[in-house]
Amino acid sequence: MHVTARAHPNIALVKYWGKRDSARNLPAVGSISITLGDLWTDMRLEADAEADELSVNGDSRPDLLPRIASCLDLVAGDDRQPMSVSSHSNFPVAAGLASSASAFAAAVVAAAAISGRKLEREELANLAGRASGSAARSLYEGFVELENAAERVQVRTICDSASWPLSVVVAITSTLPKSVGSGEAMEISRRTSPFYERWIDAQGDDLQRARTAILARDFEALADVAEHNCLKMHSVMWASRPPMVYWNAATLDCMQAVRQLRADGAGVFFTIDAGPQVKAVCLPEDADRVRDALTGVDGVERVMTSGLGEGAHLLG
Repeated sequence: MHVTARAHPNIALVKYWGKRDSARNLPAVGSISITLGDLWTDMRLEADAEADELSVNGDSRPDLLPRIASCLDLVAGDDRQPMSVSSHSNFPVAAGLASSASAFAAAVVAAAAISGRKLEREELANLAGRASGSAARSLYEGFVELENAAERVQVRTICDSASWPLSVVVAITSTLPKSVGSGEAMEISRRTSPFYERWIDAQGDDLQRARTAILARDFEALADVAEHNCLKMHSVMWASRPPMVYWNAATLDCMQAVRQLRADGAGVFFTIDAGPQVKAVCLPEDADRVRDALTGVDGVERVMTSGLGEGAHLLG
C-alpha cells in the first residue's frame, strides 16, 4: 500500500522566532504566512518496507530519518508498520525556503491516510508543528494565521488565495544548507539576544496590523509591517552570541533592488527567513518587473516565481 501527499512551503510575513515550549515545539509568538502554490514537496509513503528508510530527491538520507520517523509515529502510532519514505521537492531544501514546513505537512497528511486515521485539519497541523513549527501553517491555503493557545496552536486561513492573488518572486542567493539549523538558532537567540524579550512583547501589534491590512487588501500597509517585522527578527538574530547571520552580499543587494523598485512605484516588498534567500512579495502586474530586477543582481543563482496556493492534500 502506498500514498502520496503534496504540501507547499509557506513564507511568514509576520514571523515567529523562538519557542515557548521546546519539548512540544510550541512557538513563542503567533505568526501570519502565505502558502506558495508553485513550490511543492511530494511525500510518498509505502508500508511494505522491512525497516524505515528515507530518500530525499533521490538520495538516501539516514541522517534525517529519525525526525521523519518520529513525525510518522505521532500520526500513525508507535506500533505502525515500517515505512519507505520518498520526498521530492521542486526547490532547494534546507536553504531557508521552508522545505521542512512543506515536508512535514505532507508527511502528516500521508501518514494519516496510510494508517486510516481520520483527523481534522487542525489536529494534523498541530502534529506537523510538533516536527517543524512552521509546518502547521502549510496545512492551510492563502494567508494563514497561527495563534498560540494554552496547550496547542490554532491555525486558520484568514484570506484565501483567490481573494487576494499576490505573487512571490524568490531570489536564490545560495543553495548550500544552513550552517546552523533554525531550531538551534532560535534557542541561541532566546538565551543570549538582548532584543529577544522586546521581540516577544511587540509581536501582538504587528499581527494586528498585518491582519487588518490583509482583510482590507491594503498592500502598502502589509508591506510596511512585513518588512519591519522581518528586520526586527534578524536584529534579534544578529545580536545573539554567537550572531546568527544567514545573509550574504547578494541578499543585501536584492533587498536594495526591492527598495528601489518600490521607490519607483512597483507594488513589492521583501521578507527573509532564516536563510539567505530573498522573497519579494508583489502585485501580480509587477511580478515580471520584479523578476527581471532580481535576476540581474550579482550573486543570484536562480529566480523562481509563485502565486499563492492550497493547503497540504493527497495526490491521486
